[in-house]
Amino acid sequence: MKSIAFGQYYPANSPIHRMDPRAKVILTVLYIVCTFLCRNVLCFAAILLSAVLLCLVSRIPLRMILRSIRPLIMILAFTSLINVFMTKGEHLLTPTWQIPLWGSRVWRIKIYEEGLWNALFMILRIIILLIGTSVLLSYTTTPIALTDALERLFSPLKKIKVPVHDIAMMTTIALRFIPTLMDETQRIMNAQKARGADFSSGGLIRRAKALLPVLVPLLVSAFNRAYELAAAMECRCYHGGEGRTRLKILRLRFSDVFAVMLLVAFGVGIFFLNRQGIGYTMK
Repeated sequence: MKSIAFGQYYPANSPIHRMDPRAKVILTVLYIVCTFLCRNVLCFAAILLSAVLLCLVSRIPLRMILRSIRPLIMILAFTSLINVFMTKGEHLLTPTWQIPLWGSRVWRIKIYEEGLWNALFMILRIIILLIGTSVLLSYTTTPIALTDALERLFSPLKKIKVPVHDIAMMTTIALRFIPTLMDETQRIMNAQKARGADFSSGGLIRRAKALLPVLVPLLVSAFNRAYELAAAMECRCYHGGEGRTRLKILRLRFSDVFAVMLLVAFGVGIFFLNRQGIGYTMK
């Protein structure tokens, strides 16, 4: 549970940590767009190289980044199996395997080369998305800086009466309390195990029933934390963004603008590489 990257900040002295949080939010969105633009081997090689460079520049330990991928192993395995067995193509790699279902119905399994490529591309896409978003935003930006960045970026919506400050504050509080709730869940599970609870044996339904004694105290603890936070904010006379001053004023530097322009140019390069049709291209 501690492997979840959302809401965790890793302090370091790197160029990405020193960037303006507004630029990092924009870079994260552009990086996600670039990742979904990749459709052939050369594009995925370029985006994978960029993810490695981001990890090196951010100075975040490699074990911490790899640990954040661990919760996605089941999703990666399910995605790869779906693409391998459900994708049809022109290059058949295996003979047709027939699995009887019921009656006269038969499930014919064929594995094509295109299915293997699609599975590989989807796995790379999910991993690169996680690495890029966590390195560019989660691990390198504090919750307070993220709140200020979201509020400043969406400030034009205030003209149409959108509560931008409230939305930014709720988003940041939700991200901030994800690691706290994970630690609380682990403590409750350890306490239940000490009382004889078993969370690892049995089928899926039995494991789900075993988690019920964990969910009830977890919900109670979450509500208590919410009430305590609301009381603390009221005691400090918090009333939203009206008249609020900031300790740190956000200022865009030339390096921030240059990084955004560089990623835009990278996206344009990805777009043109897709049109070259080098190697296998996802349909």
